Amino acid sequence: MTAKRRFQLVLIKPSHYDDDGYVIRWWRTIIPSNSLAAIYGIAADCAERQVLGPDVAFDITVIDETNTSVDAPALLARLRSHGDFGLVGLIGVQSNQYPRALDIARPFRNAGIPVVMGGFHVSGCLSMLDGRAIDLDACRELGIAMFAGEAEGRLDMVLRDAAEGQLAPVYNFMKDLPGMQGTPVPFLPKRYVARTLGLSTSFDAGRGCPYQCSFCTIINVQGRKSRYRSADDVEHLVRLNWAQGIHKFFITDDNFARNRDWEAIFDRLIELREKDGIPLGLMIQVDTLCHKISNFIEKAKRAGVTRVFIGLENINADNLAAAKKRQNKITEYRSMLLAWKAQGIITLAGYILGFPADTPETIRRDIAIMQKELPLDVIEFFCLTPLPGSEDHQILWKNGVSMDPDLNKYDVEHVCSAHPKMSKEEWEAIYHEAWSLYYTREHMETLLRRAAATGVPMVSLLKVLVTFASAVTLENVHPLQCGVFRLKRPSERRPGLPRESSWIFWPRFAWESLRKHWILIGTIGRLVLLKIAITRDPNAKAYTDRALTPIRDDDDETFDLLTKTTGARAAIAHVKKVAELTGTH
Repeated sequence: MTAKRRFQLVLIKPSHYDDDGYVIRWWRTIIPSNSLAAIYGIAADCAERQVLGPDVAFDITVIDETNTSVDAPALLARLRSHGDFGLVGLIGVQSNQYPRALDIARPFRNAGIPVVMGGFHVSGCLSMLDGRAIDLDACRELGIAMFAGEAEGRLDMVLRDAAEGQLAPVYNFMKDLPGMQGTPVPFLPKRYVARTLGLSTSFDAGRGCPYQCSFCTIINVQGRKSRYRSADDVEHLVRLNWAQGIHKFFITDDNFARNRDWEAIFDRLIELREKDGIPLGLMIQVDTLCHKISNFIEKAKRAGVTRVFIGLENINADNLAAAKKRQNKITEYRSMLLAWKAQGIITLAGYILGFPADTPETIRRDIAIMQKELPLDVIEFFCLTPLPGSEDHQILWKNGVSMDPDLNKYDVEHVCSAHPKMSKEEWEAIYHEAWSLYYTREHMETLLRRAAATGVPMVSLLKVLVTFASAVTLENVHPLQCGVFRLKRPSERRPGLPRESSWIFWPRFAWESLRKHWILIGTIGRLVLLKIAITRDPNAKAYTDRALTPIRDDDDETFDLLTKTTGARAAIAHVKKVAELTGTH
């Protein structure tokens, strides 16, 4: 049957505003949006099943605003040409993206187009607060439907309500999170994936977390019961993507090692690589204890893992305990990192600044310790932020403690609350200083020398170092928000801020772009020369230093990591006591 009507489904992942009020957008971005891939996969399945009837076809448009402009007039014209028969979905909206999401929604709501918003901000606020806090009433005032929870098995309802002009104000499924096996897999057509550097896409193999980290929103949005995709599901999505020439994936699970089916999934991926010839390249996220799982790291390598992100968070045991991050054991950090190094896999670690015991002095000391003693490649610094949806935020909100009212700043790189030992200015200053402290020319040479000695691909590491060494300095954004060639428009400045004259804006933008890329070329050139020199060094593979030293029994007496950081001695004493009681020492 030929479709008589075409439903226009517009899926938009908002960006957010920089400190000058301009939308952060790039010609090419680094991190793909898993939220968009997940919702597109579910929406495509709805279209295939004809959930709006056999006489209705779907036109699905995907916009990741970090690499694509939201042309509201053009989208409105398309909707008008179809009798306004459609829905605008604001996908995966985080707290820092919420103000921008509202601004995107306004012209559509003013034209009477149905709009629904989902993501961690709405879900976290409805889960942890009173349902109206943190500006959720702005959605109600604009007539934006709020979707809390996950869309598998629920998008059909939203689409039918939109088609009938009867969107509910709230769809709240937070107490009924769906299973993942056999559900539509995350997928994006290649024309959208092509806007991500390296032609990489993403998927989640599992959701949920049993831990209780107080700064985390995942446990209160995706739940504390872990849910997983099957190996069949993962093979299916890999083959879907390989059919369009895509073979690089970011597996977004906060800890893939917690997936009870990790081995079955790795075995399937190994088979796809080694028997079917699909050249998989994977980045995964894991905890600090995954090296204790037999064969996990070895199979990760065979499955195609080239980069691994580790939630290190801090090297002070007291800070980790205060944040309820008790699963992180600083006594295991070196063992874990050396295990990944042995497989030639690039390690990236998240490190949070602003725990209660932190001061500028202790942060400088700890960065120096990590440089010298941890065989770690890349560190991503974050400010401890009371994100809506986290226990930290809930406690401050219930107690009426002042927090920054501008949600645009809740991007874990701005200071949003008070600290017991640092002023706001000191905290912000040490955050920016941390990047320059770690990514010195001398230390990046050390990282490249370690790579040459341990089999880590030097070219791949060099590319990552360029981004992480320059993003904050040149673009004043976190590397994970960075991309290739910043794009700006004076018309996209945040409402409430004056619109600059084109005669001022464009010459300044051109000059800034030239200056930044000249500096970037210099950084790349220096690192390339270092790489060439190291490659030509006949003793490059024999390089060693304190961080690459194998684990020894006296490490707890000779390494600053285990003697000078807060709570280290107590952590060592605990490990020894457990070993004594269990007879494993």
